[in-house]
Amino acid sequence: MKRLTVAGRLIITAIIIGAIFLGYKYLGGEKALNQMSEDRAQSPQTEASNTDPDMPSSETETPTENSEATSSEVSTFSYTPPAPVDGKLRGVVELGASGFNSFIIKVDKEKRWSLEKSEFGNSLVTENMATDEDVRIGLKKYIGGMLDYGVGSKDIHFVVSSGAAKADVTLKITRVLKSLGYVVNQVTAEQEGQLALKSVLPAEYASKSFVVDIGSGNTKISWMENGKVSAIESYGAKYFQEGTDDSKVYQEVSAKAKQIPEDLRKTCFIIGGVPFEMAKEVRKGKERYTTLSAPLAYSKLTNAKSKAGVNIYKAVTDATGCQQFVFDWDANFTIGFLLGL
Repeated sequence: MKRLTVAGRLIITAIIIGAIFLGYKYLGGEKALNQMSEDRAQSPQTEASNTDPDMPSSETETPTENSEATSSEVSTFSYTPPAPVDGKLRGVVELGASGFNSFIIKVDKEKRWSLEKSEFGNSLVTENMATDEDVRIGLKKYIGGMLDYGVGSKDIHFVVSSGAAKADVTLKITRVLKSLGYVVNQVTAEQEGQLALKSVLPAEYASKSFVVDIGSGNTKISWMENGKVSAIESYGAKYFQEGTDDSKVYQEVSAKAKQIPEDLRKTCFIIGGVPFEMAKEVRKGKERYTTLSAPLAYSKLTNAKSKAGVNIYKAVTDATGCQQFVFDWDANFTIGFLLGL
């Protein structure tokens, strides 16, 4: 009896356990277990989405001041200029408001060109700290480099920018150049704007774009309408040296930029020292054309000249409503001078 009682107890226990299992299964326990499994499967994905560095932490995150600039940085300008065929080397030295710059290009009979070499440097001439010997050394450096590169002596030219022409030291530069047997070509602000357009504006964009050259001594704004080039001048990026107020410059540049016909405001081709600094911030590799960010992105450019240039850039942007400012790493108004020879 005792053995049967133990066996009976075991059987009864097994029946109870089986009943509990069946009841749990059919009364929703299995469903709960499955739901728990699904939740566990989903939770790693949710965690990953919150920690992925390429994803925003919240869809409703409030944009920061730089979000506008970040969105404009991703835009690109796809254009490949035609290459010269059987081109000839020509060189030019720019005597600018911030020093000597030199460019060597290869240009063919159809005025197709490519930049072969460029060099930028400060000569201190506009700060009235250069002697005749300083100027002579600087010029010989550029001349010698061009001759060594293969440019013929008769194909080396010198151009004084309109901004530098305002400085007293320009007479010193021209005097030294004449002693070396060279001719100095001086251009007005209007001519400089026209030359800048010639070097930077692709023919395919002439009917929908304009050009801005922000120099140290002045800013040139130019465009082509009905086959004629218009160019106007305003403050340059060194206006702060004369104690001119930012708001005054902003208002004048804005007023002049508004003269650009509305149908030519789709794209702006921009060159100059400060645009060069801005383009460096967003350039991708060795691309020739870099689309600039919105003015707000360049608040970290804190030196006086850069801040002044950004103020000019903002004035043009606000006045025209142009959404695409394209910096050309190769163009310069002096190259436009070479193309006109």
